[in-house]
Amino acid sequence: MFKVNEDYLKLPGSYLFSTIAKKVAAFSDANPEKELIRLGIGDVTQPLAPSIIEALHGAVDEMGNAETFHGYAPDLGYEFLRNAIVKGDYESRGADIAADEIFVSDGAKCDSGNIQEIFAKDNKIAVCDPVYPVYVDTNVMAGRTGTYDPKKETWSNVIYMPCTAENNFAPDFPDEVPDIIYLCFPNNPTGSTITKDQLQGWVDYANKNGCVIIYDAAYEAYISEDNVAHTIYECQGARTCAIELKSFSKNAGFTGVRLGYTVIPKDLKAGDVMLHSLWARRHGTKYNGAPYIVQRAGEAVYSEAGKAQLKEQVGYYMNNAKVIFEGLKNAGYTVSGGVNAPYIWLKTPDNMTSWEFFDFLLEKANVVGTPGSGFGPSGEGYFRLTAFGSYDNTVAAIERIKNI
Repeated sequence: MFKVNEDYLKLPGSYLFSTIAKKVAAFSDANPEKELIRLGIGDVTQPLAPSIIEALHGAVDEMGNAETFHGYAPDLGYEFLRNAIVKGDYESRGADIAADEIFVSDGAKCDSGNIQEIFAKDNKIAVCDPVYPVYVDTNVMAGRTGTYDPKKETWSNVIYMPCTAENNFAPDFPDEVPDIIYLCFPNNPTGSTITKDQLQGWVDYANKNGCVIIYDAAYEAYISEDNVAHTIYECQGARTCAIELKSFSKNAGFTGVRLGYTVIPKDLKAGDVMLHSLWARRHGTKYNGAPYIVQRAGEAVYSEAGKAQLKEQVGYYMNNAKVIFEGLKNAGYTVSGGVNAPYIWLKTPDNMTSWEFFDFLLEKANVVGTPGSGFGPSGEGYFRLTAFGSYDNTVAAIERIKNI
């Protein structure tokens, strides 16, 4: 008789955003007359930029002619896109990354979940707490996290690096040296970030201790401060210790289009084994490439028109972040984030738990957010709101919250 992967059975409950969706659906069914404003999931709401639409149309036309039709994409992605990424995201930052060190995919979420496959099962991971749930859950599925403590909501074989108000929601070096370190800056969910010097400290720590950093830079387009690195490869020595994950979802609105990439320098090795080679083998075996149409759209992100249009779009969302931050602060909430990231992290009032505040906002203001405890134990007592809604809905949501 067949058997299942029992590591899946260790996962507590359902995926965070699936749980939220079920609770919201139940509320809507019971209260069909109430209009909800959703500031929970980090999904964009503005349409694709004109330059991207133009590129999509052009690529669709190419697919309609035998002379310009494209089938399977190259394993690493089309050269035109990888060259545009190198020029736009790395050369412009003084980072030494080659086109053949870039692996194009259908999104950073998939890559952040799949990257753990190239590592041995007995590696120990370290994560920020609170943390994007995919990092932990996919390691649970792989059997790498040990046993779950439902009271503490922690795994025995995971090193948690608390990110609290006391350390400005940025992790300290752990007491126990991990094998794999997950970092996400600007951070989801807290909206915090660290300086380039602080990031250099993590690179130095990883190289000294033989760790690998999996660096999620999905929100780098929202950085507004000069002393914050846009890529970990701005740091000296990062080529020997860091893998970088990037997404087109938040900088270009590709949440429904799906495009991302992973960078693995050829200098990053476990003994004599290049991680680049392992990921290339995995990529070639399990993935047939992002569609040609979508990769042409990705190329348009780096055009002069595309960069100007997307800068305006990022500005739109960051203006929403300012509305949320200032509105909640003026209403007496303790808030952070919203400067280098499109997320606002707020302390729940009146000692409410994160889920109690979720229910309170849903019932009293008809506003949907994300409970901080869903991101890890240090998220308890906090709540995340996203700036990815429309401006009008964002203003309306804050007015509703202020009037509770």
